[in-house]
Amino acid sequence: MKKLFCIAYFLLTASLFSQNFERQWTGYFSFSSIIDVAQGNDKLIAASENTVFSFDFSTKEIKTLTSIQGLSGQLISTVYYSAGYDLIIIGYENGLIEVINRDNEVLKVIDILNKPTIPPNKKRINHFNETNGFIYISTDFGISLYDPQRLEFGDTYIIDDFGEQNKVYQTAVFEDYIYATMDNKIKRALVANTNLIDFEQWSTIFNFGSLGIQAFGEELYMINKSNILYQFNGTAFQQLTTFSQTNKNIFSNNEFLTVTSNTQTTVFDVNFNVVSTVSSVLDYEYTLSNTLAFNNKVYLGTKEHGILEVPFGSNQAVQILPEGPILNKPFALDASPNQLWVVFGEVNLFFNPYPLKRRGISQLKNNTWTNIPFEELFGAVSISHITINPSIPNEVYASSMLSGLLKIVDTVPTILFNETNSSLEGAFSDNSIRVFGSNFDRDGNLWFVQSGADQPLKKLTTTGQIQGFDISAVLPDPESEVGLNKLEISREGHVFFASASNGLIGFNPNGNVFKKIGEEIGEGNLPTTNVRALAIDNRNQLWIGTLRGLRVLFNVGGFFEEGANTDTQPIIILEDGVAQELLFEQSITDIEVDGSNNKWIATSNSGVFYVSPNGQETLLRFTKDNSPLPSNNVLDIAIDPQSGVVYFATPNGLISFNGSSTAPSDNLLAVRAYPNPVRPGFNGNVTIDGLMAKSNVKITDVTGNLVFEQVSEGGSILWDTTAFGRYKVASGVYFIMVTSDDALETKIAKVMIVR
Repeated sequence: MKKLFCIAYFLLTASLFSQNFERQWTGYFSFSSIIDVAQGNDKLIAASENTVFSFDFSTKEIKTLTSIQGLSGQLISTVYYSAGYDLIIIGYENGLIEVINRDNEVLKVIDILNKPTIPPNKKRINHFNETNGFIYISTDFGISLYDPQRLEFGDTYIIDDFGEQNKVYQTAVFEDYIYATMDNKIKRALVANTNLIDFEQWSTIFNFGSLGIQAFGEELYMINKSNILYQFNGTAFQQLTTFSQTNKNIFSNNEFLTVTSNTQTTVFDVNFNVVSTVSSVLDYEYTLSNTLAFNNKVYLGTKEHGILEVPFGSNQAVQILPEGPILNKPFALDASPNQLWVVFGEVNLFFNPYPLKRRGISQLKNNTWTNIPFEELFGAVSISHITINPSIPNEVYASSMLSGLLKIVDTVPTILFNETNSSLEGAFSDNSIRVFGSNFDRDGNLWFVQSGADQPLKKLTTTGQIQGFDISAVLPDPESEVGLNKLEISREGHVFFASASNGLIGFNPNGNVFKKIGEEIGEGNLPTTNVRALAIDNRNQLWIGTLRGLRVLFNVGGFFEEGANTDTQPIIILEDGVAQELLFEQSITDIEVDGSNNKWIATSNSGVFYVSPNGQETLLRFTKDNSPLPSNNVLDIAIDPQSGVVYFATPNGLISFNGSSTAPSDNLLAVRAYPNPVRPGFNGNVTIDGLMAKSNVKITDVTGNLVFEQVSEGGSILWDTTAFGRYKVASGVYFIMVTSDDALETKIAKVMIVR
């Protein structure tokens, strides 16, 4: 039986190197919530939720590692640095291990993650301990050995009584034994024993719950789950000292032993003298995860502020934190040229803002982050939407799903519109003002929706007055609709807004007419009345994302005409010769239209789709498996119309893709082609941007032979360097002739092709 048992837990090394995505992608992660710390070779390693950064003690240089460099984007549980092999080793909640070498190559070790005999809830990696050329990996099922030189697994030890899989918090090798701390005991075994896969070789030497254990100097120390530090006297653990707070972690290096509790860290030297105690720091309120001491300084790993460096005997800190947004949980975005706004007040599938989110707002402008703390938001909680004023880019409006509408000017909150200073009124049993989707019309008015209000559609005029609109003609009981969400405005000024249970609602301000469409053929043909996403494209067509698929309303201009056909249509594509509905039954969270009228479509579990103007061609698809997306649940998308950069918000962080489609320009002065020259081996597209809307673009060789012609949808087009798709053009100089739609402006550019 033992032989069969041992075979069941044998781990064959399964590893693969991750792809680096830095050429086309950028990460914007928050590093403020520290999970674990490690140290060696004159640098500190800090793991936040799903990222890692290093801090060089000598040069003060900070380097980051994210999904852009190849990390998984999953939740980290622990981190370790092997000084001898110059390796960063990351353990994850799901059992994944990643090994990063000095060249920042990321090796994914998937043995534990993919082991079928280990239940998913027992794969968590808790601790790494390097001894005698091996790394002992403490997990929720037992202990595994890893060889950092050969990058492969050794034995696995299931050490608890009767061979049960149970959590091991930490291990330590002291003298001749390896010690392992568990929920209600400490186990040990002789390191030299060649049969440690046999649980009977492990004996229990302590019958109370233990948390962490460290060999430090000539002694072995252990902390339990309350507030006591123990020392091993050779036969048993004896109590040394009691702390004022519950223990959370214990860490040691060659200099110091640190014991970390909720807000306090105590540092001991090798003679067990207390050399530093930090229980508070000026200007920072914090919760600790783990702490280390080095060179007479304490490095506090906090849940809110990254790393705080505190000299011994001081309560003043230097913050060590890479620049980034407030949190790693972006919920909604908006972008304009050279700026991005991010809010974090998530709501659930049913648009319930509870539990309330007291979170700040972040702005990225010219590659610099400005973070507005919650304390400056006039108490506005659960901010779930944000809109930039296109006419006044330094003015934004943030929607709170409880507190009203917040105006921000030059990153300074100026007014919170609520029931005390406007016509907004409380609704539902909590008397909340649940504002969500918003958008500006051509006259500079901000239209927005408030769920549950007697007049759910609102307009904030340029004079600062809020006007409400009664929609009882299409929604007799406004309080029954808790999920009014996205809002779009057509080129005619028609206002369309989405609802979670009443389909799509349209409003024509010229005549004060409302119309609603739903599921039935002849009444809208939506796949469900739960509408989650809206986008008006460059052809004035309304793309509609629902909880169960995609539809397009082609008759936007005539939507309110008597007897008009208001049925939406699916996009039918051919897959392997079979007609299929594009994004059939997919839960769509957002749709954005780029400068070429292509659509970026976000889903709640399948990543992002990038489709052609008519949806017939899927140009790109990104998931967490083929891109640095940290999650397949993409909550929101925003596009910088000037640069073409596409931002993606996920529950695990914010990233961007270097898109090539830009908004149309007012003239042809800035027409350019890139890359230029096109060098041998390049297999991508040449981007031609700086175009006006509906510009005619012709490309010829030096003898005048036409090889490409297209009318632009927006501000850019792509050329695949072929002659009308038939063959790759030869080396040489090619002329790009651009003519505006009215033929009043022309521009000639050149691009060199080198094969």
